Amino acid sequence: MPVVEYKGTKFEVDEDGFLAGGIDVWCPEWIEYIKELEGIKEVTDEHWKVIHFLQDYYKQNGIAPMIRVLCKKTGFKLKKIYELFPSGPAKGACKMAGLPKPTGCV
Repeated sequence: MPVVEYKGTKFEVDEDGFLAGGIDVWCPEWIEYIKELEGIKEVTDEHWKVIHFLQDYYKQNGIAPMIRVLCKKTGFKLKKIYELFPSGPAKGACKMAGLPKPTGCV
């Protein structure tokens, strides 16, 4: 698997750039790395709300939630999710949260 390095920390990633070890190896440095890739200036409480929800849901269900569930549970409309994560809920939010690449509709 490919390895990326960010400020001295190495991350093993899959072919799509998702964290290979998932949330088991997720760390704050990963957030900083993805934040730069996404063009996000600052990770806000709103970002953390989405990230924590995604991680909790994944730990309980073994999959990422459907976008409808993500919006309902966080209280954010899809437009807001895209404002927070410019590349979207799957590529941006799930990647930042350390989830594997979703296979369905996130």
